Amino acid sequence: MEIEIKKKLFLTVTLCLLYHIGQGQVLISLLLGDKLNSDKIEFGLDGGIAFTHLNGPNTSDMAHALHLGFYFDFYLKESLQLHTGVIVKSTMGAKGIPSYSLGDEELDQMLSTADVRRRLGYFSIPIFLKYRFGNSNFYVEAGPQIGWRNKAYDEFSDSILEKNDLSYEHNIKGEIKRADIGFTGGFGYRLMKGHGMNLGLRYYLGVIDISKSMPDPLYNRSLYLTVGIPIGAGKAEKNNVTTAY
Repeated sequence: MEIEIKKKLFLTVTLCLLYHIGQGQVLISLLLGDKLNSDKIEFGLDGGIAFTHLNGPNTSDMAHALHLGFYFDFYLKESLQLHTGVIVKSTMGAKGIPSYSLGDEELDQMLSTADVRRRLGYFSIPIFLKYRFGNSNFYVEAGPQIGWRNKAYDEFSDSILEKNDLSYEHNIKGEIKRADIGFTGGFGYRLMKGHGMNLGLRYYLGVIDISKSMPDPLYNRSLYLTVGIPIGAGKAEKNNVTTAY
């Protein structure tokens, strides 16, 4: 049993390291899915769409972006799980931010009427407790979420001859802190008993000011529509491995 746990931890660490090495982390997860499932652990892909906003700027609108990662559900009791994993593609930010000076007279003139879409890319780790109600397939979840920023830029866009035919990217990594911490709560439904998909809704509330040098404090906010797809669970079941569902 101890050797098996060490193998699973080794595979988990390997997946995290592969994120920094290349872009094949999700493919690796798919290939190793059946090896990461047991009667106490469920592994799968977690993705969907996120509606994000920055609490701080006087004028900005909600933006949306896809998110994708992998998850582990550790069964603590029949109805209680520890949910964690890595969201390897997680974009925060907002759109509709007014254009501002870039310190270049020519650029400022060209982009004076542009709209700004702020894109903040994070490598996020959720740590939730997940509770399933009785014999139903409904569940609630809540807990902290830690993010590590890997990109940050403002995308200026304007229409000259055609829609959004003028664009410019301005790097703002030096103005945004690396780390973000917040709390997430949500609920969901398991479509089928056994190894069906999870459909959920989560809300993330950032609690630290991510701005380093901007005039206004910035706090990340995000509403996630999520789909959790177990990977390799069917193969594990054929080997007489069952989950708490």
